[in-house]
Amino acid sequence: MEKKPKFYTVWEGRKAGVYDSWDECKKQVEGVAGAKYKSFDSKKEAEAALKENYWKYTQTQSTAKKQAKIPASAFPPPVLESIVVDAAWNSVNKDMEYQGFYLKTKELIFHKGPFPKATNNIGEFLAIVHALAYLKNRNSNLPIYSDSRTAISWVRNKKANTKLDEANGNPEVFELLDRAEKWLKTNTYPNKVLKWETDYWGENPADFGRK
Repeated sequence: MEKKPKFYTVWEGRKAGVYDSWDECKKQVEGVAGAKYKSFDSKKEAEAALKENYWKYTQTQSTAKKQAKIPASAFPPPVLESIVVDAAWNSVNKDMEYQGFYLKTKELIFHKGPFPKATNNIGEFLAIVHALAYLKNRNSNLPIYSDSRTAISWVRNKKANTKLDEANGNPEVFELLDRAEKWLKTNTYPNKVLKWETDYWGENPADFGRK
């Protein structure tokens, strides 16, 4: 069966607009901190979306209800002097990559991957540990933000509780997990690892924008 074409709306990237292929969209958003875009089934839908707010097309009903119950004042703005991390996972080829940005300037600090046959949770976990090691090497006590509660709990427990089986093609992933867990068990750090509150602050600036 012939694959139905997609159209991509880019609200924030190198150049906002509507693009008729992923390759063209990727040129506008890859490596851009906080890039905002979404795919649509028709060009008409994509063009209409461009004229409206990104969050109208990405915010779920449950999120809207949650915001109605909890006032934004309950979540003061994030600390600008911080590092924010995120991961991306391709559901088709199972590739994973992760990156970290300095929040105040949106400067890319590190980007790793893609790594084959991994998971998004693993990427989120490795991103936090990478940021912790990066800051320790620089004697910095900056906080780290992640939007993954799972990864934050893994870091707290010093153990990646993944159900992924080690298989041919992904030994590097398990080597990285082993190194990360050993680092957590043999190092102390003053840095707080905090939850990025997407519902109130907007998309994680380290997000890869592949919604």
